[in-house]
Amino acid sequence: MELHTIQALKEGLAAAGILYREQEPLAAHTTFKIGGPAAVFIQPAQEDQLCSAIALCRELSVPYYVLGNGSNTLFGDKGWNGAVICLAGLRGEVHQEGDNLWAPAGMPLNMLCMAALRASLTGLEFAYGIPGTVGGAVYMNAGAYGGEMKDVLVSVRHLNAQGEIVETPASELDLGYRHSIFEDNGDCILSAQVRLAPGDAQKISEQMNDLMGRRRDKQPLDKPSAGSTFKRPVGAFAGALIDQCGLRGYRHGGAAISEKHCGFVVNLGGATCADVLALCQEVQTIVKEKTGFTLEKEIRVVEY
Repeated sequence: MELHTIQALKEGLAAAGILYREQEPLAAHTTFKIGGPAAVFIQPAQEDQLCSAIALCRELSVPYYVLGNGSNTLFGDKGWNGAVICLAGLRGEVHQEGDNLWAPAGMPLNMLCMAALRASLTGLEFAYGIPGTVGGAVYMNAGAYGGEMKDVLVSVRHLNAQGEIVETPASELDLGYRHSIFEDNGDCILSAQVRLAPGDAQKISEQMNDLMGRRRDKQPLDKPSAGSTFKRPVGAFAGALIDQCGLRGYRHGGAAISEKHCGFVVNLGGATCADVLALCQEVQTIVKEKTGFTLEKEIRVVEY
């Protein structure tokens, strides 16, 4: 990005009262703890600031990336030569309409799960413990333990390519396995509505605690990672295939296949994006040769 473009972006953000930082290390904003600096790291405080920041980037032809909790993102070692717009400050509040809950995109998914518990609404227990935001969960149709966002999602408010805020029903979002239409159209998710069902608060709490306990027992939550590294291939499980190939603990530089769960690539300390990508490539090659299955990365790799 040219210096005069960066200057114009900074001046526009300052005029709108939108906070930003320059050369912000992206490793500090992802669960993988990997990534070089963002030329400009934007921190909108309200939805209108988010929309204004995106409009400004589009006007100046600045490449931008919208970041939630950074729990499924691997930034390149050289960082991002553009703007990263972080939603972490856009948590807002949950609004209830009968059995439906509206939540802002920047809200941690766990907070929405807790709001459902307080309202004695069931259906979102599967999502408790998924380390992402509401927007990120919608974007990739997050799921676990037999549930997916598409099971409860009603509609999504989003900023489209024309700069308009629109609301689209879930049936039109092409929700599939770890996929939504937002991966293709580049729209920015602003908030989401889920439909749940009346339930018993104690039973809901017990199920949430049970699933969280399973996560702690089976997943390497003590080490930086981006969650499940590979998508589940049809007819198999990525972690089981990797283990079957004798790759438990296999490493490249500071990145390794988790000893605790082979579906996770973890940062043992000082891992680079190059380490992770090289490890993934080696694992994909070995698994393909030994089992015939093709593993596809689930994590989003962002390089520029």
